[in-house]
Amino acid sequence: MKYRKLGKSGIKVSEIGFGAWVIGLDWWGKKIDDDNAIRMLKRAYDLGINFYETADMYGKGKSERVIAEAFKDMRNEVVYSTKWGYDMYNVEQIGHNEILQRHDPGFLEYALEQSMKRLQTNYIDVYSLHNPKLDAIKNDSLFMSLDSLIQSGKIKSHGVSLGPAIGWKDEGLFAMERRSISCLQTVYNILEQEPGRTFLDTASKNNVGVMARVPDASGVLTGKVSEKTVFDKNDHRGNRKKEWIIEAMQKIEKIKPIANANGWNISQMAIKFILSQMAISIVIPTAIDIEEIEMFVEMSDGKYLNENELSQITDLYNNNFYIKPIIPSK
Repeated sequence: MKYRKLGKSGIKVSEIGFGAWVIGLDWWGKKIDDDNAIRMLKRAYDLGINFYETADMYGKGKSERVIAEAFKDMRNEVVYSTKWGYDMYNVEQIGHNEILQRHDPGFLEYALEQSMKRLQTNYIDVYSLHNPKLDAIKNDSLFMSLDSLIQSGKIKSHGVSLGPAIGWKDEGLFAMERRSISCLQTVYNILEQEPGRTFLDTASKNNVGVMARVPDASGVLTGKVSEKTVFDKNDHRGNRKKEWIIEAMQKIEKIKPIANANGWNISQMAIKFILSQMAISIVIPTAIDIEEIEMFVEMSDGKYLNENELSQITDLYNNNFYIKPIIPSK
């Protein structure tokens, strides 16, 4: 496992992180019980993963509690990254629908204390706003409170996690240019490079570490999703249109020559493309079993794309991979 610095925080993080939402929710087509979740977490650690990304919302605290159980005697050996901003304490979430957000200093203090209790810790390494809108990012008093929490030692750094879907360009740029965040999390992969490419340039200038999620484009880049895939009713990948998946598979054919020249499959190509860019601090793939964790860890080996290959991919992306977009059926 290779390691990088998480922006201005200076925290050393593994290039591959553990996306712990899968142990709190069944939104990836599989429900993972606590015993299996703990085995996954411990195996990830044994393989060199030190970064565990979660949120208070994931199973209404379940993900945080399971992480605490797995690492109860190892707190200083792991990096806890969690998120806040949804008022899950007073509103019940139905399905995948978003609930009321609260990004005021009072709720910040309350949410932080609750997360620390669940994680059985007196500090959080990375504390991020969860899918914040622009008005929250422009809230001066909120970010003064976040900065004061660093001074008090309750958090080591803070950031923003953009979403829930791809986009949020204005929010990301404002946060990196005007706030003292150490990290920014966004959807970024070979097939969905914007606004990630813009974020990478700004992140480098402002010493912000980028955390890339959905690196496999919801499973299309691992070969586990095709136009014939039938998703479970709780699987959020069901939001991907069939036309998008078909077009994505055509685009994959265009990048196979670059992967083949390096002796990589498309899954390896997907992760190594992201790690080839130094503004990226960490990739957060979705792994639902130990075998997948082991697969992703092997991809962190320092053998990535060169400038010429990155330029080829940029050209392909800028020209829609030289394929005609599929018009959605009515």
